[in-house]
Amino acid sequence: MKHRNDNLKRVIVDFKKLTPEILALLVAKYPDGYDDDQIISFKNQHNELIEAVEVITEDTKYLVKVSTKLEVTMENYDVDDYEDFEDDDPEAVQPPDIVDEDSEED
Repeated sequence: MKHRNDNLKRVIVDFKKLTPEILALLVAKYPDGYDDDQIISFKNQHNELIEAVEVITEDTKYLVKVSTKLEVTMENYDVDDYEDFEDDDPEAVQPPDIVDEDSEED
């Protein structure tokens, strides 16, 4: 039996390629953030383990790679921040300023 999602275009999205449209879909689907059980793990064509969360539109299944940048951007999401950009503009979503405690020297 075929599922309706079988014919969807599948797209893996890195934070650098995240658009306001996909970000809005993520925030709508995961308003309180995503949990470990919502993360999909798979190997890409280079045999690297990828962890992503899924969001589906009418014609596309997006697998958005999880990262600290993604979590922080989702937490701080405000639709007004993107009103001057096109929905498909990957330049609109800028990486947040994150202090990496692990990289600080003691």
